[in-house]
Amino acid sequence: MKRWGFLPCLLLAALSAHSAEPAQVLLVGTYHFSNPGADLSNVEAVDVTSPDRQAELQAITDALARFRPDYVGVEWSASDTDTAYDQYRAGTLPPSRNEVVQLGFRLAAQRKLKRVHGLDVPGDFPFEAVQAWAKAHGRGPDLAKLLEQAMAITGRITAQQRDSSIGQVLRSMNQPGEIAAGQGFYTQMLRFGDGDDQPGVTLNAEWAKRNLAICARLLQSLPPGHRAVVFYGQGHAYLLRRCIAEAPGVQLVEANDYLPDTPRVAR
Repeated sequence: MKRWGFLPCLLLAALSAHSAEPAQVLLVGTYHFSNPGADLSNVEAVDVTSPDRQAELQAITDALARFRPDYVGVEWSASDTDTAYDQYRAGTLPPSRNEVVQLGFRLAAQRKLKRVHGLDVPGDFPFEAVQAWAKAHGRGPDLAKLLEQAMAITGRITAQQRDSSIGQVLRSMNQPGEIAAGQGFYTQMLRFGDGDDQPGVTLNAEWAKRNLAICARLLQSLPPGHRAVVFYGQGHAYLLRRCIAEAPGVQLVEANDYLPDTPRVAR
């Protein structure tokens, strides 16, 4: 009988964990506003500092503020975020088009938060090994076709900005089908390999490792009962949503329940 004495403690701990108010996470998949050109296929972003686009960004901020977040997470490292947000609040941060500043810092400041959480971590993306394998095995055209499909997705977002507000673009990007399509590019990489030589598997493993590390930083810094808005590149959304949804004590909130559908009004 004595060896089972730990079970009541475990049951009490489990009941205590379930009784705590869950944290809520609203994940917004974004594109990069500052045109860094860091991805395989990149959106050509409009100038978000123009008066009409600033009004659209404020409309997004006002809409997300209705979620009453007390935590904001962004796609920067913790050290860079802490320094830059302090400068932003002091009015000394140099002008920036980056979505971290335009969305993350704006929302946090409006909510009077003292800190923005930088969640990003570096990671490997060994695409060159996939390219080399494809070339060596006569699969170069197949890989080129996948890249064309990825470029078509970013091209569609680029074009959509001309006639749509930023809120409408983000709503489109955060539809489940669009998020799944983004993940499909990585899943297709699994077709590139054979036997013990599996560059597509390695690429996916490294991508998953980075996203798990991002999610870990979120879960480690998010207290029970808090309400978080997290802004991240849409390519990360599929794996981050999965991690958030599967984490005990955390509820995933759909971004499109809050993102505005206000039409574009050029000024």
